[in-house]
Order: sequence, then structure tokens, then C-alpha cells
Amino acid sequence: MIRRLPMLCALALAAGGMLSAPGTALAVDEEAAKALARENNCFKCHSVSKDKDGPAYKKVAEKYQGKPDAQSRLVQHITSGEKAKFPDGHEEAHKIVKTSPANDTAQINNLIQWILAQ
Repeated sequence: MIRRLPMLCALALAAGGMLSAPGTALAVDEEAAKALARENNCFKCHSVSKDKDGPAYKKVAEKYQGKPDAQSRLVQHITSGEKAKFPDGHEEAHKIVKTSPANDTAQINNLIQWILAQ
């Protein structure tokens, strides 16, 4: 039984890792994510729970729940300036989220993880 203990621990850790979305860290710095969203005026078009010109973050999280490409898809959306469709049907380039230092992937990933956690 003693020899099996490390194997059981390894299996438990592996199973626990499968519960989190691929490519996401377990800890999200909520305050840093909100600060980055405020600095980039994300809350002008988005809210956590209510649709505005952009979808509520809760709706975004629901849309991408369980999808393995959620993180990369949202990173692409907020860093490329791709078109976003508005409620009235018109399209505009989505504002590119800026970080300081520039292009800080850790800050971008934290923001996306926070959105997906809503």
C-alpha cells in the first residue's frame, strides 16, 4: 500500500488538473484584470452581468465554457483589432487592449481568465 501512495497522489493531481480549463492558471488576479479593463475602457461596452454594446462577460464565459480554444480565441479578439458586431448590426474594429509594459501576455491572459471565470 505504501508504494501505491505516490501513484494515487499523482493520479489525484492529474485529475484535479483536468478540472481546470486547458492553458489557464488556477489563480486569477481579479483586481489586476479589472484595472486593465478600466484602463482600456472595456467597461464602456461591456459589463460583468449586463449586455451593453458588447456582450456581458458572463455571457462570454457561457459561450466559451468547455471550449479548448477559448483562451486563444479571446486573446486573438482583444489583441488583433478584428471586427466586432454591435446590437444594431454595424461592425467596428474591436479596440486593442494595451498593457504596460507593452504586449504583456501575462496581463492579457489574466484578463481573459478573469472574463472566463464570470
